[in-house]
Amino acid sequence: MSQTPQLEGVLLIDKPQGLTSHDVVDRIRRKLKMKRIGHAGTLDPGATGLLVILVGKATKLSQYLMSLSKVYEGTVVLGAETDSQDSDGEVVVEQPVPDLTEEEILEFMKQFEGDQYQTPPMYSAKKVNGVPLYKMARKGKEVEREPRFIRISSFQMDKWESPRIDFTIACSKGTYVRTVAHDLGKTIGCGAHLTDLRRTEIERFQIEDSIPLDEFEEMTLAEIQKELIPPYQAVPSAVI
Repeated sequence: MSQTPQLEGVLLIDKPQGLTSHDVVDRIRRKLKMKRIGHAGTLDPGATGLLVILVGKATKLSQYLMSLSKVYEGTVVLGAETDSQDSDGEVVVEQPVPDLTEEEILEFMKQFEGDQYQTPPMYSAKKVNGVPLYKMARKGKEVEREPRFIRISSFQMDKWESPRIDFTIACSKGTYVRTVAHDLGKTIGCGAHLTDLRRTEIERFQIEDSIPLDEFEEMTLAEIQKELIPPYQAVPSAVI
């Protein structure tokens, strides 16, 4: 695979639904004819939105950029729990949705703001003894997962139309938004799962500045070069 050594920096890509983050990296590698491509923060296949792609020597910035906080927009559907905590899974519990006001929903959501520990879902890429949890989950296994520290800066309701809650959440790295949706359903008492998720911000990076993947694949190398954010602009100078 021939190299294009002059390309170096950070690309903001709008990931479409149905692809893994690794799928996106593979397509960018083919387009740029480069092996040294990475990303800073995974999105589930069902999620869309901002994916920070690292090109060339900028892959060294991965550890710093992965630690940045994120903002997502999404939808929770009350009344049904799934084994994956999102709409890709099988419904395991269904319960009637109580007659709730917007104020009551907001009170429930407010409980999730702040510092806390969250247990990663079984359907996740997190590894236990070197094996991804989702591989165990597909075999019907459930293992103990160690809760990890997260911070939810804000959890806001954009619209309430029973049984759907449209929301915006700002959270630290490592937060599973579908687990937040699942736990919200438990707190309300009727169960819930995540149906839509779109990442709109990764601190200073905004979805408005990203390039849809299909459009990126039609661009010339000169056009791509102009879209690359130099490493010194992507992170504080103290990091480089």
